[in-house]
Amino acid sequence: MTKITRWYSNQLIPWLLPIIMIVFWQILGQFEIISSSILPTPLKVVDAAIQLTSSGKLQEHVLISTQRALIGFFIGGIIGFILGLLNGTIKFFERTTDTTMQMIRTIPHLALIPLVILWFGIGESAKIFLVALGVMFPVYINTFSGIQNVDRKLIEMGTVYGLSKWKLFVNIILPGSLSSILVGIRYALGVMWMSLIVAETIGADSGIGFMATSAREFMQMDIVVLTIVLYAILGKLSDVIAKLFEHHFLKWNPVYRKK
Repeated sequence: MTKITRWYSNQLIPWLLPIIMIVFWQILGQFEIISSSILPTPLKVVDAAIQLTSSGKLQEHVLISTQRALIGFFIGGIIGFILGLLNGTIKFFERTTDTTMQMIRTIPHLALIPLVILWFGIGESAKIFLVALGVMFPVYINTFSGIQNVDRKLIEMGTVYGLSKWKLFVNIILPGSLSSILVGIRYALGVMWMSLIVAETIGADSGIGFMATSAREFMQMDIVVLTIVLYAILGKLSDVIAKLFEHHFLKWNPVYRKK
C-alpha cells in the first residue's frame, strides 16, 4: 500500500460509520418507517440548510454563535490556565482556592441561569459568562494536573544544574505539562459548544440556539435537526483544530510524531 493510499484510507475510515448512519437514516425516512414529523430525512435537512443559506440567515446565526463561543473560550481559557498555573506551582494557592474551584465546577449551568440573568441581564455578557465558566474548569484541571505530574527527577536535575525558577518553568515544567494542558483545551472546546447551547436559551434573538428555539415553536423539525448537525460540525471542526495544535506543539513527543 502506497503512502497516498494509506493516507486516504486513514482519512476516510473514521467517516465510514457516520456515512452508514446517514444512509440508514435516509432509508428509514424514505420508506416512512420513521415519520418526518418525528425525524426528517437528511435530504430535507440539507434542503432547509440550502434555503437558510440562500437567505443569508444561516451564515449570520452561525457567525454570531461562533463569536460568542470564541470570546467566552478565550476569557475562560486564560483564567483557567492562570489558576491552574498558580495552584500547580504555589502550595498556598492550591490550599486556598482548589477546594472552592472544585465546588463551583460541579454546579450545573442551568442552575446558574437565574443568577446570571440578575447579574448580567439577558444581553451578550450573560451568554459569554456562561461559556467562559464552562471552559474554565477543563483548562484549569488539566493545567493543574499536568504541572503536578511533571517528573520530579527532572525538576531536581534542573535545580542541580542551577536553573532559575523561570528557566525551570520554561524548560522543564511547561513542556512536561503541555500534553495535559492541550488535552484540557481540546475538552474545553467541546464544553464551549455545550455551554453555548445553554447560554443561548437566555433571551437570545440571534445565534444557532435562537434558530433551534424558533423552529421548535413552529414545529420546523428540519431546522431543529439542522441546528443539532451544526453544533456537531462545529464541535468536530474545533476538535480537528485542537489536534493540529497538539501535533505542532508536541512534535518532540514520540507519541504524537507517529500519528
